[in-house]
Amino acid sequence: MSADTPAATSAAGAPDAPDATSDTAGLRQRIDTTKAHPARVYDVFLGGKDNYPADREAAAMALKANPRGYLTVRHNRDFMRRAVTLAAGNGARQFLDVGTGLPTQQNVHQIVQAIAPDARVVYVDNDPVVLVHAQALLTSGPQGRTDYIEADLRDPAKILEAARRTLDFDRPVTLVLAAVLHFIEDEEAYPIVRQLVDAIPSGSHLVLSNVSSDLNPEQVGQVTKAFKERGFAMVRRSHAQVERFVTDNGLEMLDPGVVPVHRWRPEQVIDLPEAANPDQEFVASLDVLDRTRYQDINDVTDADVSVYGVMARKP
Repeated sequence: MSADTPAATSAAGAPDAPDATSDTAGLRQRIDTTKAHPARVYDVFLGGKDNYPADREAAAMALKANPRGYLTVRHNRDFMRRAVTLAAGNGARQFLDVGTGLPTQQNVHQIVQAIAPDARVVYVDNDPVVLVHAQALLTSGPQGRTDYIEADLRDPAKILEAARRTLDFDRPVTLVLAAVLHFIEDEEAYPIVRQLVDAIPSGSHLVLSNVSSDLNPEQVGQVTKAFKERGFAMVRRSHAQVERFVTDNGLEMLDPGVVPVHRWRPEQVIDLPEAANPDQEFVASLDVLDRTRYQDINDVTDADVSVYGVMARKP
């Protein structure tokens, strides 16, 4: 799909289903701006603009409970960047990103197509907040493909059926489940991952992250309590519980295994452009929440991060 083509095309070149963003007005009517939403709260900490006062209030409450908690969000995002970069660098050309969230400055297709212009990426989300902005995820380079599926992670069969418009499941697929499984209870989460992993062939990869129950539990508990009071609960999982997503499916963990996301093959990085040499006088004039996006994420300790990340290969 060329960058100036509004709708994605399938792997075979045939037109896809109607563009998910064609009825923007109708989608916006489905958005409840009076309640905090996980994707929009995430957007606040990533320096985005697609959020509302209720989301900022929830983010501020989380920051009050854990003043350096913004590092978890930004390191989770950078973990995803490092993982898909590794996959693309090792020859991966197909990516299925489930629970996409709002478009940011480094979406999966931008990362991997910079390495492999012919890479194909399918995004999946079921939230109208994301659907309104989905067009930004369909700006593939001319050699590659991108597609967007409106579907719930709880319906993996629908996801897989629709993804086959763009992806060839006889060839390896990198499955990305970054910061999405912690919105699903165990009795659903483990079977869902199994069904998705069963569908991808040998040589495929799984990239997964989940908020933890045993990293900085007191701070995490306060943050998740604040979020629950605003309408969305998070399923915290221990190291062993996250590892189960790998071992239960017979996958081979890549080094360093299940670790806090800032410790997964770390590297010096400036994740937000505004964090590079900011005007400190200007930063000091901002409120505490807006100030976070000007902070260097390399200034991080184990006490700051509460999400596990892992990447594994299907033998």
